[in-house]
Amino acid sequence: MTLKDFKLFTGLFLLTSIAFAQTKISGTVTSEISSEPLKGVEVYNKETGLLAKTNALGYYEFETEKEDLTLVYFSYEFEAFERKITTVENTVINIELKPLAQTLSEVELTARKAKVFSLSRLKDVEETAIYAGKKTEVVLVEQSMANLASNNARQLYSQVSGLNIYQNDDAGLQLNIGGRGLDPNRTASFNTRQNGYDISADVLGYPESYYTPAAEGLKEVQIIRGAASLQYGTQFGGLVNFKMKEPNPNKSFKFITRNTTGSNGLYTNFTSIGGTKNKLSYYGFFNYKKGDGFRPNSNFESKNGYAHMGYQFNDDTKLTGEVTYLRYLAKQAGGLNDRQFQENPYQSNRPRNWFQVDWLLYNLKLSHKFSENTNFTFNAFGLDANRKALGYRNRRVDIPDPGGARDLIDSDFNNYGFETRLLTKYKVCNKKATFLIGGKFYKAENSYSQGPGSAGSDPDFSPATEDYPFYPTQSEYDNPNLNLAAFSENIFYINDKLSITPGVRFEYIKTASIGVRQTFNFDGAGNPIDAGSESQDIENERSFVLLGVGTSYKASNALEFYGNISQNYRSVTFGDLNIVNPSNAVDPDLKDESGFTADLGVRGDINQYVSYDANVFALLYKDRIGLIDATIPPINSIGKLRVNVGNAKIFGIESLIDFNLKKILNMNNKFRTNVFINSSFVTSEYTSTRFDNTSSDVRVGNKVEFIPDVNIKTGLQFGYNNFLSNIQYTYLTSQFTDAGNDPGGDNLNSIVGIIPGYDVLDFSMSYKYKRFKLETGVNNLLDKAYFTRRAAGYPGPGIIPSANRNFYTTLQVEF
Repeated sequence: MTLKDFKLFTGLFLLTSIAFAQTKISGTVTSEISSEPLKGVEVYNKETGLLAKTNALGYYEFETEKEDLTLVYFSYEFEAFERKITTVENTVINIELKPLAQTLSEVELTARKAKVFSLSRLKDVEETAIYAGKKTEVVLVEQSMANLASNNARQLYSQVSGLNIYQNDDAGLQLNIGGRGLDPNRTASFNTRQNGYDISADVLGYPESYYTPAAEGLKEVQIIRGAASLQYGTQFGGLVNFKMKEPNPNKSFKFITRNTTGSNGLYTNFTSIGGTKNKLSYYGFFNYKKGDGFRPNSNFESKNGYAHMGYQFNDDTKLTGEVTYLRYLAKQAGGLNDRQFQENPYQSNRPRNWFQVDWLLYNLKLSHKFSENTNFTFNAFGLDANRKALGYRNRRVDIPDPGGARDLIDSDFNNYGFETRLLTKYKVCNKKATFLIGGKFYKAENSYSQGPGSAGSDPDFSPATEDYPFYPTQSEYDNPNLNLAAFSENIFYINDKLSITPGVRFEYIKTASIGVRQTFNFDGAGNPIDAGSESQDIENERSFVLLGVGTSYKASNALEFYGNISQNYRSVTFGDLNIVNPSNAVDPDLKDESGFTADLGVRGDINQYVSYDANVFALLYKDRIGLIDATIPPINSIGKLRVNVGNAKIFGIESLIDFNLKKILNMNNKFRTNVFINSSFVTSEYTSTRFDNTSSDVRVGNKVEFIPDVNIKTGLQFGYNNFLSNIQYTYLTSQFTDAGNDPGGDNLNSIVGIIPGYDVLDFSMSYKYKRFKLETGVNNLLDKAYFTRRAAGYPGPGIIPSANRNFYTTLQVEF
């Protein structure tokens, strides 16, 4: 699409933005006993969901075109109130809520929220974002029975369809999720955000996430699939947005502390405070983790702090600031080859490998309501971070570490930006519509160096260039990036049930890599005879437009049809170009990937008996990047080469169905019983490659890597009074890790090959008594030996085993 077409497309959006008034419903909610205003009371349309929340003055308002509504007013500390109304212009409804007559049990509290309202999907419009017609999934962390202390992703994301998860981190320090053929490594195929702002190392130049928010501090996780490329960036995966817990709106001080002990010396502490006093609100936590790991030569220590402050100037304007800091040091046991894994999956011969992360995030957000129909948000954000990797990384992973210099990789990430959004509701031809326009500025100044590290065994990350002047891999690069983006979407409601949402995004990307790499010549005996340098000065500037459209038909609350299609784009990262890896080389002509994703699905909530979401999807790749045999030109002595393999197509079916057995079996409120089945079935193939006439194993018809044909997670939740329990079963079939569909088994180099199918069983339970809550569980209950990852670099190279059977116990105290 040309820039001329883009201007015309945007102009059509703006020409439709003629606003008309809608019927407004407003009022205040107060306590029947004290007559004090109640903040945070949720106002629902019983048929369609959340409409508004009360502010600090107990005031709420929303707009509607419906003449007859059934409103429900909900707060955990008060009895729910239901009222049928017939709307007239500017209707005012003031409500008094009765305090609960008795304290609810854990099961009743959980069931109360889940029974009355389903919060598993996003509304068409949330603040200044549009989700109409998109596949959205919301993980309700506060209702999860997962092992939150170790961020167990297999449990936490159990109801998100089709996710493929690397499971090699027993502390949950990093999240590794993919899906639909996307590499799970550090969630790099998603745009990852926290409370709406970027948290990855470099959104374009290095979109890996070394920081993952503590699950104990999360309220929910929002996941929007490929169509999110229009509002949030170009990644194929879409958006993962971590929503942190918020200040308690009705208390000036709330304190929670959680202490966890577990297998392999695991200990964690999570302590949080929060509250609201007049116009000021605050929430913060500190999370400490340490453990010995489930393999020799592995341990970790992590310190994570988060602080949120908010000031409500008036009903229309709020300013919030957030700071997040993470520091962790981990000893890494390294990878195995196939023979080693069969002999003992938990062995290690890498006693000197270390990894350290320092991550400082900051954000300032201004929210303003210009009118009843128009909202504005402005986010200014930044990152000051560093990651260091140190160790012996020979691709012959069965060879013990011989000592001597270790490979040291040091990366600094310094970036900042802002994103602004304006959303307004209006009417076209007497039909309601919603218009969103926004822009983003993003600038990064990142640096990277690789060279000799110390010969010791401790985590000394100081360069040792003077001691090892002829170390074969020495390089330094600066990687500045600049990104300017503008985006717009518009919901056109054809009638009360049917909507169409076209969208457009303009991207300007400028990435560069400037640096030098040392080169050495050696004599026949391997002695260095001279040294030189190889300079690099790469600049890649491009601009393009992405288009998309979504549609939704809501026949009723029990039945909604949705569909969307959008273009995607992924820029080559400096990690692709700069890092010298003993396990694989990189094609110097590597170029960006492009393609599109599409979804067509049906979802709904059948009278709270069954909640479901089923869809088919397609993902088409152009110039997909992958690993191939390095014996094809250009010839390289290293075993694998990272190149643009060719074009690929991926098709699949995803579904989630959740049965509320409590209601189906007409059980009383003391019980909670649910059964869910989450499944995906995927087929894929390369439709064209660059290597059809070469000796490479890459062929048209090969399967795309990182795709299990079958991915199933199912679970049963049962609760009675203050007791809750959960059992979950996970099953995935085998998947390839390279484009050549190498079956593996090569004991010289195990970075590629099949990841065999596996199944895992997890169990957890909890009991609450007054201010105390006890949680316990067993992960990998059947003690299966399996792996989900073959790493080309750190924490490998080679096979990275998953954790064996492990236990945990958590005690929570709340004031």
